[in-house]
Amino acid sequence: MSEKIRFTNNFEDLSTDTGFQFEFKCEKCGSGYRSSFDGSAIGKAAGLLDAASGIFGGVFDKASDVSDRVKSAKWEQQHDEAFTKAAKEIEPSFVQCPRCNNWVCRERCWNEDKGLCKGCAPDLGVEMAAAQASKSVEEVWAHAAMAEEDKKLGAENWRAGVVASCPKCEKPLEKNAKFCPECGAKIHSDNICSGCGAKMDEDAKFCPECGQKA
Repeated sequence: MSEKIRFTNNFEDLSTDTGFQFEFKCEKCGSGYRSSFDGSAIGKAAGLLDAASGIFGGVFDKASDVSDRVKSAKWEQQHDEAFTKAAKEIEPSFVQCPRCNNWVCRERCWNEDKGLCKGCAPDLGVEMAAAQASKSVEEVWAHAAMAEEDKKLGAENWRAGVVASCPKCEKPLEKNAKFCPECGAKIHSDNICSGCGAKMDEDAKFCPECGQKA
């Protein structure tokens, strides 16, 4: 009886009729290691019998059945033995995390200092560098959120809002301009409420802030 294999679902069987090979994969990063190819004498013999059946027809009309019986009798045994051998060959490259029970590669995904996989115990230096990079990206986006000329605007300027097009000629404005570069019209009105000092639209009859008549 073949030995029990500790590896469970982190492998792929690449075996063919001519031999056995297995690929074991890290359950965190997905990288893996492939075992050495283990040729099968039974597979080669079965292949020769199949070929003979095709060449000689009636003389070896039962040859393909013989090859199937040969494979069914010994193939599984050889397959298990090859798998045991492959697991022993590759196992030193992996370690099972005692917290999440995943098999991970020692090279990239094992935190030697903590005795856990990096999914359970990430490298603090790597996480700090990633956090700093993320923060830098946030600051870049925040800094680029307003054009340079808009950064100088105070709250009193933003009360009127940034105008996207000239109210007179409807020419699109590329920046928060005071005058239209196309027709020269003044973009923002200086109509000030005599009651509270708030800015009002030129055609406003009452102040939108205090209700004072214009």
